[in-house]
Amino acid sequence: MANDVVGQKVPDIKLPASDGTEKSLLDFEGKNVVLYFYPKDMTPGCTTQACDFRDYHPKFAKLDTVVVGVSPDDLKSHDKFIQKHDLPFLLLADTEQKLAEHFGVWKLKKMFGKEFMGVERSTFVLNKEGEIVKAWPKVKVDGHVKEVLSFIEEI
Repeated sequence: MANDVVGQKVPDIKLPASDGTEKSLLDFEGKNVVLYFYPKDMTPGCTTQACDFRDYHPKFAKLDTVVVGVSPDDLKSHDKFIQKHDLPFLLLADTEQKLAEHFGVWKLKKMFGKEFMGVERSTFVLNKEGEIVKAWPKVKVDGHVKEVLSFIEEI
């Protein structure tokens, strides 16, 4: 479960990042991090969510907070997504679901009567010490980014 990780330190799992490097969540110590897991680049809900994070990005930056998106898509897909929607934050390619499994968001899902494994849309906030301080499992896109920003403003 996503809430089970609250209070834990983030794992040192390195993933390919959209800036051409490999990143671990530990690389962001010293800043707050909004880590959001989403199912797939270019889909309607994921696009809305990414664009909401893009639109609020300057407010997060003023609060010394980095936004990082994670999906099972590869870097080529992430690059198209970033270019099309002018996303100003990193996307990590979790093609083997290592990070998603650690955070408990790689789940059995159902759509149109078919079962499959996929990412449950979820958001986590990490404090400047790399500890997970808040989790939102099963995120509904509308209003979510504003809710996350309000939480960051309080910590």
